[in-house]
Amino acid sequence: MDWYEAMVELAGERQLAQVFVVRSMASRLAYHRAYPRATQQAFLDAHQRAFHYFGGVFRRLRYDKVTSAVKKILRGHQRQETTRFIAFRSHWQFEASFCTPAQGHEKGGVEGEVGYFRRHHLVPIPQVASGEELNERLLRACQEEEQRLLPEGTLTVGQAVALERPHLLPLQAEDLDLTEEHTCRVDGKGCVQVRTNWYSTPLLPGTQVRVRVAPLTVTIWHGGQEVACQARCYRRRQQVLELEHYLAALLHKPGALAGSTPLAPWRAAGRWTAAHDHLWALLRERQGAKARDPPNDRTAPVRAAARLRPPDPGDPPGPDQWRL
Repeated sequence: MDWYEAMVELAGERQLAQVFVVRSMASRLAYHRAYPRATQQAFLDAHQRAFHYFGGVFRRLRYDKVTSAVKKILRGHQRQETTRFIAFRSHWQFEASFCTPAQGHEKGGVEGEVGYFRRHHLVPIPQVASGEELNERLLRACQEEEQRLLPEGTLTVGQAVALERPHLLPLQAEDLDLTEEHTCRVDGKGCVQVRTNWYSTPLLPGTQVRVRVAPLTVTIWHGGQEVACQARCYRRRQQVLELEHYLAALLHKPGALAGSTPLAPWRAAGRWTAAHDHLWALLRERQGAKARDPPNDRTAPVRAAARLRPPDPGDPPGPDQWRL
């Protein structure tokens, strides 16, 4: 098991992704998954996803100096493990083995896997719209490698995995819940604060909610239902706002839409396109015709924007490829 860095172009912005790799020493099959940060939560989440990909749990997992698992290095190969890692290992019932610090040859197999995977699947720099798309791409690359012939020339990686799988520990009935849960209250701007950032909700100020924090998402629950799910932000003092959460307020003040704070990130992410602006201009022009429109139709642009959706494949092509 190991972490490595990979350069990716995510939504037009070039950045470093932290990729966790698990490689079988017998079948040579590997599993790669990317995260924005190499946190302990991401570290454990990648383990569980790898176990499902391999179809079982390896009896012994080997690590380098991983702070997510190790609190203190003792003599030889002994380590003082973190409390959460001990609980995780106890749940999945595997043994952890640790390499000698600064002795890369002790995990040469996974080091070689990182170099091979970089050359074959991360060159040129991947261009993706989201972290989910990046991980789907990595998963497809792992599946393609199952067709690769082993150096011995007798089996493919996939065939070797089929022989290896019966020797793995069976999967547990349930995964260990790794999400962090907080109780928050919606502030006057319709947001909840999670650590150093604020995430919007469609709820009224003062509402008490439960917030579940995962490596890639932040979900907000109220009354036993999920009311919002947004991408987790790892920067500090950021506002993660969804325009749809503010439509109820904008219906009463439609003129505030143009300069609203939630609209800016939608424009930056390409979610509010030129087609939206074109339709918005047409609706604003139409609402000026008092004889044809009801007196209270001034909210039409906001309501129409809320109903915009991409066309179905069977729709006839339009000038902007959007329709109401």
